[in-house]
Amino acid sequence: MKKLLSLLVALSLSGSLALAENDAASGSWGQINQSLARGEDWVRYVQDPTDFQLGTETEYPDNPALSIADWGEYPSIDGSTVCVPLAMELARQWLDMKEEDLNGFVNFSTTPYAYDRLTEGKANPMVTIPSLGIMMDDQHPVDLVLGTGPNADERKAAEEAGVELVMVPVCYDAFVFLVGAQNPVDGLTSEQIRSIYTGATRLWREVGGEEDTAIIAYQRPHGSGSQTAMEELVMDGFQLAAAEPNFISDGMSDLIAQIGNFEGSRSAIGYSYLYYVDALYKSGDLKVLSVDGAAPTPENLRSGVYPYTVYYYAVYRKGNETAERFVNWLTSDEGQACVAQAGYVTLH
Repeated sequence: MKKLLSLLVALSLSGSLALAENDAASGSWGQINQSLARGEDWVRYVQDPTDFQLGTETEYPDNPALSIADWGEYPSIDGSTVCVPLAMELARQWLDMKEEDLNGFVNFSTTPYAYDRLTEGKANPMVTIPSLGIMMDDQHPVDLVLGTGPNADERKAAEEAGVELVMVPVCYDAFVFLVGAQNPVDGLTSEQIRSIYTGATRLWREVGGEEDTAIIAYQRPHGSGSQTAMEELVMDGFQLAAAEPNFISDGMSDLIAQIGNFEGSRSAIGYSYLYYVDALYKSGDLKVLSVDGAAPTPENLRSGVYPYTVYYYAVYRKGNETAERFVNWLTSDEGQACVAQAGYVTLH
């Protein structure tokens, strides 16, 4: 904390917050290009906002424009990019957070870094409330991760650290496959997808597409939430073919941009989450494929007809009472109403 305060005192408030924005841009905010402002019909569902509030602020005479706040009863949250709008909605509901402050307060580092922080008891640094000149306590460990579930490596790391992770589903989404809008293929079977990604199927004509068009199959880096779903949910024991570096997209936004703007837009295929494609990042013309004859509709997610239905989880260390109480609320009727208002497919 002393090191951080020295830095803050040396900077003006605007400089401090610019630094925070730069840090956020290297995480989830750099993967979003759509407006996430609340709609005109937004509703406050939380009836008693006193349960989860931020703690006290400490002011510093050397720089009266700055203060440090502790987290109080509100959990410090990190997570997957796809759950940024959910965290924004929670801050609106409980903290009456201004729209202008949400980019600073919801500062997600993306899935692998969030799980590292949760397991290792590290903080989510540089979380701010810009309009008030507040920085949140950068020594407080992450209480809660919102997003895709941990992969095998992250589960092993938690086990080796003696940390028991509690995973509670909070909503549904679809893990989807994307092609350019000009691609004549509208759907694939699970078997065809695995054949493409093992390298056995190399031409689109083998799966109902154009005659000699080669398939360019994009992947994500190991450890990303979407790559975990691809490895554990889709491939299900089959070995992914090694992708050339040019066809491994660092961020979900990169993958969508590469497929949507791929020259000719008839060769590429990739994967993401439906919520991300629909709400968080737009680039070029994309088509979401059906799988095994099922489209990823809310009805097909809840019924399990769509084969790659996934949960987003609230994950915390066992014994964290603040996180446990917050997650219990999030799965309640009131909490699920907030989940729905943020645009996610609720549990019921």
